[in-house]
Amino acid sequence: MLQKIIRRALATVVVLIGVSIIAFLLVRLAPGDPAKLMLPDTATEETIQAMREKMGTDKPLFIQYLTYMKNVLKGDLGTSYHYNRSCSQLIFSRLPSTAKLAGFGMLLSLCFSIPLGMIAGIKKGSFIDTLSMFFAMIGQSMSHVWLGLMLILIFAVNLKWLPSMGTGTFKHMIMPAIVIGFQFSALATRMVRSGMIDVLQEDYITATRAKGISKFKVYTKYAFKNALLPVVTVVGSQVGAMMSGSMVIETVFSWPGIGSLTTQAIYNRDYQLIQSILLISATIFVVCNLLVDILYTFIDPRISFN
Repeated sequence: MLQKIIRRALATVVVLIGVSIIAFLLVRLAPGDPAKLMLPDTATEETIQAMREKMGTDKPLFIQYLTYMKNVLKGDLGTSYHYNRSCSQLIFSRLPSTAKLAGFGMLLSLCFSIPLGMIAGIKKGSFIDTLSMFFAMIGQSMSHVWLGLMLILIFAVNLKWLPSMGTGTFKHMIMPAIVIGFQFSALATRMVRSGMIDVLQEDYITATRAKGISKFKVYTKYAFKNALLPVVTVVGSQVGAMMSGSMVIETVFSWPGIGSLTTQAIYNRDYQLIQSILLISATIFVVCNLLVDILYTFIDPRISFN
């Protein structure tokens, strides 16, 4: 087991190197001179060239990348050109806000989708099953922007129950958490339902019922555990995506997290900050997926990963 975890961790390192290369090239292939964007329109060519030297963009791309990765290995993500602050400070000051929002959104979605999916799977063909499938279809096709604006219009503008933007209190977190978890909730509902339907047709479930075990125990202890496996995979990827920051949701609700910081960095063409955010986001994503792979073996010992 330990050897397999080490191999997967090494594969994760390779993925992160690939991500760093892609992030480095993408932000530099965009049109425009970042040195000119950092300076006023009246800047002279000498001033622009001095800014290029300060930013390191006057050197070949290969040298720029090696310099960046050498600093990353030392724990230095560089300095934001726009904010004139350490990228590490900027990112990790925003990370707790994104983590809090992602955690609450995931909790809300699981608390809703798991019971609904279980009941829909047990009561296949019933009204609640139809309702759950309708919810899954709507949830996976609905735009985050549209849902966020509708919630703001209803609960902030008309009813005045919740604040429309910002952070500070629990009420500020309710609407963005609902939006960030809504699509996942629809997906998890469908997956739990499908898993329960498949598991309930297995022979061992019929055997447990024949032994006189209560339906509640059959559904919760025996069926749900095996129906949970596909959901665990999706949870891992979704947690990684949420923790990486949702630019649209955080921008709509002015939530001070990684997503809104990414939007600002792209708008300001802050190369150093953009590639650092992408690297940290990718690290969070692949680590979450690695932890899910490990968790799989505890949920079902028959499963091993290569």
